[in-house]
Amino acid sequence: MPHALKGPGFALLGFLLFSVHDSIIKSIGAGYSPFQIVFFSVLFGFPFATMLLMRDASAGTLIPRNPGWILLRTIAAMIGTVSGFYAFSVLPLSQVYAIIFTVPLLITVLSIPILGERVGIHRWAAVILGLVGVVIVVRPGTAQIELGHIAALTAALCGALASVILRRVGSEERSIVIMLYPMMGNVLFMGAALPFVYRPVPMADLGAIAAIALLGFTAGLCIVTAYRRSSAATIAPVQYSQIIWAVIFGALFFEEMPDTTTLLGAGVVITSGLYVLIREVYSSRSSNTPVLRNRSRLGTPTALRTGPMLHRFKKVDDQDSTDKDD
Repeated sequence: MPHALKGPGFALLGFLLFSVHDSIIKSIGAGYSPFQIVFFSVLFGFPFATMLLMRDASAGTLIPRNPGWILLRTIAAMIGTVSGFYAFSVLPLSQVYAIIFTVPLLITVLSIPILGERVGIHRWAAVILGLVGVVIVVRPGTAQIELGHIAALTAALCGALASVILRRVGSEERSIVIMLYPMMGNVLFMGAALPFVYRPVPMADLGAIAAIALLGFTAGLCIVTAYRRSSAATIAPVQYSQIIWAVIFGALFFEEMPDTTTLLGAGVVITSGLYVLIREVYSSRSSNTPVLRNRSRLGTPTALRTGPMLHRFKKVDDQDSTDKDD
C-alpha cells in the first residue's frame, strides 16, 4: 500500500471495526439492559487498559491534575456511552449514525464557553443546517419521536462535551488517567444498577460482549495509527464512511433499508460537519480547531483515546530522537 494511503486505510479499517462493534451491540441489545452490556464490556476492556498502564513509563500518579473537568468528562462519557448503546439497540443503524454525526457541530457550539473559541457566521450556518438535517431524519410530526432518538441526541451531546473537555485539559493529564476514570465510573455506576436489570448471559452472548471490548480497543488502535501516518484533515472525514457500513450491515443482518428521507437528512448532517471541518482547516478564525482535534470515537468506553495516545507517542518519538542524538 502506498505510504500516502496507509493513514486513510487504517482509518477505514478502524471505522469498519467500530461499525461491527455497533452491530453487535444492536444484535444483543434487545435482550439486555444497556447498563448490563456497558458493565460487562468495560469489565472485559480492563485488561487492555492494564496493558497500557504497564507500558506507561511517564512519571506521575493516577490523581488527575484537573479533578473538576475530569469528573465532568467522566459523567458525560458514562451518560453518552449508555445512551449510545441504547440508541443502537432500538433504532436503525443509519438513523443513529445520522444523529451522532452532529458531534462536530455540537463541539463547535460547546467550544465557545469552554475553550473561548470564536465562531463566525459560516460555522453557525453549518450548525443550523446540521440541526435541520437531524429534523429531517427524526421527522417530528410525521413520525413518532422515540426514546432512542433522544438517547442518540444525548449520546452526541455528551460525546461532544467529553471531547471539548479533553481538548481543554488533555495535554496536562496522563493518557491512562483520561482513559481509566470513565472506565472506573462505568464499572461502579453500571455495577450499582446491575442488580435491578441483570439477566443471565449465555456463553455466546458473553462472547459477543467480549468481542465488543476487543473491537473497541482494536478499532481505537487503528485510528491512532491512522493519525500518526496522515494529517487530521485527511483522516477526520473518513468517519462518515460508517454510514455506508450502516446501510450494508442494516440490510444484511437486521432487514433495515434506510428510506430516502433518512439518507437525505444524513447527507445534510455530513455536509455540515465537513464544512465545519474545512473552515477549521483553511480559516484563521479558529484558534483551537476543536473539531479537527476531535479524534476519539464517541461512546466506546474500551477504545483508545486517540488524542492523548498521539501525545504520548510524540513524547516517546521525541525521547528516541534525543537518545539517538546523544
